Amino acid sequence: MYIFIIIIGIIIDRVTKLLAISKLNGEESIAIIKNFFSFEYVENEGAAFGILQGRQYILSAMAAIMVIAIIFYLIKYKPSSKLLKLSLSMVISGAIGNLIDRLYYNYVVDFISFHYKDLYYFPNFNVADILVVVGTFLLVFYIIKDVKE
Repeated sequence: MYIFIIIIGIIIDRVTKLLAISKLNGEESIAIIKNFFSFEYVENEGAAFGILQGRQYILSAMAAIMVIAIIFYLIKYKPSSKLLKLSLSMVISGAIGNLIDRLYYNYVVDFISFHYKDLYYFPNFNVADILVVVGTFLLVFYIIKDVKE
């Protein structure tokens, strides 16, 4: 089942990025909720919040090492917790989604934009980023829950 989650996450990420490339690249942003939420094409050559700009080889290597380490952990230790396996599957899926972009385009396609009018813009992101962040939060929740038990 967790392989299925990884594959579905990668597919949803790829499809949404391909749609962003075909519909948004070179176009104005598309407002979904005026002054708050829009789709806007961005080519991100860095990591989260634009850090490590232009360091695609380092970012790609880090993502590949992380994916391999998590898969090794899952195979070697065979954790029984569904929450742990779900969280790690989401992180793997998101990391692979962005790694595909880095290897194929030499940047990551971002297209989801949250902002408050023209006063504040949260950095654009994509489905892979959502998977990594939600997976990481679930992992933290699992760790906190496990420590309490």
